[in-house]
Amino acid sequence: MPSVEPGPKDAARILREADCLHTTAEVEQAINALAASVSQAYGSLNPLLLVVMTGGFVFAGQLLTRLNFPLQVDYLHATRYRSGTQGHEVEWRVHPKIPLEGRHVLVIDDILDEGHTLHAVLGNCRAAGAKSVKTAVLVEKHHDRKFLDIQADFAGLAVADRYVFGYGLDYHEYLRNAPGIYAVVEDEGGTGASSA
Repeated sequence: MPSVEPGPKDAARILREADCLHTTAEVEQAINALAASVSQAYGSLNPLLLVVMTGGFVFAGQLLTRLNFPLQVDYLHATRYRSGTQGHEVEWRVHPKIPLEGRHVLVIDDILDEGHTLHAVLGNCRAAGAKSVKTAVLVEKHHDRKFLDIQADFAGLAVADRYVFGYGLDYHEYLRNAPGIYAVVEDEGGTGASSA
């Protein structure tokens, strides 16, 4: 029997039942601290910030308003999840338009989970001639399944290995607008899925 994609009623129920891991105030404080670190590292480098769509745009919008130095912004769309919770091969939907050759590039994404997508994005940036490539994520999951031990250079918040959503992270393409970082309550079998 084919699985049915969750709809708005399912999403509303998930939000009502979810565990709040980080409040709006905690997320804002983490973004402030992350912005200070990014400013110190990139303030004099004329960086190119690359936003990974779709999840990274909420975090990027919040981060960009806190960076008071010259920079350029572009985006890319690479995904393994395609609205689901299980990863596949990385699918490139949109490549950056601004040339990366010789640029200091900061890749901005919502979450570092296993790191397959981020690894592919970083490799693509290096192949395009970026002078340096680093990563900034709002949320980094703590578990031992990281692809090639990839780590974020700048991370706002740490979460346990649960299906999380809010501030750009989605629950089946819903709840990116949730005002905090939430975790789906695991089912009775303890098989809560992992988000991307």
